Amino acid sequence: MISHKSTVRFLIFLLVSALAAGIPPASATRRRRASSSHDYGDALTKCIMFFEGQRSGRLPPNQRLTWRRDSALRDGSDIGMDLVGGYYDAGDNVKFHLPMAWTTTMIGWSVLEFGNRMGRSDLRHSLDALRWGTDYFLKATRVPGRVVAQVADPVLDHDCWERPEDMDTPRNSYVLNASHPGSEVAGEIAAALTVFEFGDKHRGSYAQSVGAGACPFYCSPNGYMDELAWAAAWLFMATGDRKYAYYVKSNLGTGMTAFNWDSKFAGVYVLLASLDYAYAANADNLVCAIMPESPSKTYTYTPGGLLYSKGASSNMQNPTALCFLLAAYTRVLRARNRVVRCGNVNIDPSRLDRFVKSQTDYILGSNPLGMSYMVGYGPRYPRRIHHRGSVLPNIRQHPKKIGCSEGYWYFKNLRSNPNVLTGAVVGGPDMNDGFQDSQLVVSQSEPTTYINAPFVGVLAFVKGGFKV
Repeated sequence: MISHKSTVRFLIFLLVSALAAGIPPASATRRRRASSSHDYGDALTKCIMFFEGQRSGRLPPNQRLTWRRDSALRDGSDIGMDLVGGYYDAGDNVKFHLPMAWTTTMIGWSVLEFGNRMGRSDLRHSLDALRWGTDYFLKATRVPGRVVAQVADPVLDHDCWERPEDMDTPRNSYVLNASHPGSEVAGEIAAALTVFEFGDKHRGSYAQSVGAGACPFYCSPNGYMDELAWAAAWLFMATGDRKYAYYVKSNLGTGMTAFNWDSKFAGVYVLLASLDYAYAANADNLVCAIMPESPSKTYTYTPGGLLYSKGASSNMQNPTALCFLLAAYTRVLRARNRVVRCGNVNIDPSRLDRFVKSQTDYILGSNPLGMSYMVGYGPRYPRRIHHRGSVLPNIRQHPKKIGCSEGYWYFKNLRSNPNVLTGAVVGGPDMNDGFQDSQLVVSQSEPTTYINAPFVGVLAFVKGGFKV
């Protein structure tokens, strides 16, 4: 088991690297701004601000979404641990560590990859968002041989419509250990910290160990090998130790095109290609699976042009995450002066630039409905999102506690949410570009941290413009 001191050293590496990424090079390459009516800087600022609305625990003095207050201050007390902090994943009040860890990793990767395009203020707030996650996972992995996978009973939590500030549903902690393994969670946390050995040694699905606490909310149908390979890839990046590269090579799945909180191999392809170009073939295949003109594409598109994955419970996580990978891969292709060949179609970095920009513009309002899918951005955006803190009146407006069933009156009767969750990107339109702005249509109206986290990097990429 890697020591807690080693974990701290890794976090210092991650944060120092992220800070360095925010310093422009001495001889910056000449760029032209992407032509668009969208204010990518404003969208980036709001995208980062969203995470402040998802904070659990004691809020800091510089909290910008001031309608939120302290919450869940006794988390972990049931097992004698301090588990105060972290993020609520979506519109509920549960702390699911698998998607939270992926969120934290993607904020970190956004800063490492595109921090020099953010600007000082957005970079500082991105680092704050990163620290909020990593500080929490230091707590969740503090006890050797144990990893906390989740806090709160999701069934009971979802039965109530309560503000996080005065919720009273059980906050039980779900713990993984040698007899109750959870390689997915340990592997994903290892991408932000260093608990890799725990997940590799004690292999097994966390969904089996946590049981009803994980499924049907965050089951892991793709298994845990992608998380372990993902963790090893990040450890290779952090340490340069070739044993981690060998581990990835020995456990690397091929032909994977999904990238989200449960599926990590596509991210491994791009991350490794940036470290060792020998791994680029898998990343090339990923490009060919995504791009609409590719003869081997596996994704579909709405009539308005949004990348769409049939069967996805929240589709917007697909274009934001995949566009992040494409944006990161353009740097590799440019450094090698290469194009991607998809059959008889050549795709160069400039084409990837335009594609990422088109998806970003769609999300921000350049779509058939003229609807921005980011709350608070543009003149027309979702007003009735599926989110307890946004739907219920805040503590200042309604100091008295709002009970479990009492909150459903607001859920069913509000015309517009009283609290604006600035920067939240919702699940988005259906496959025909249709959208219902209603708390009742969860797949379209619920925001999640794992939609926004990669979009931080995408917006920084587009904001920075493209090389001539």
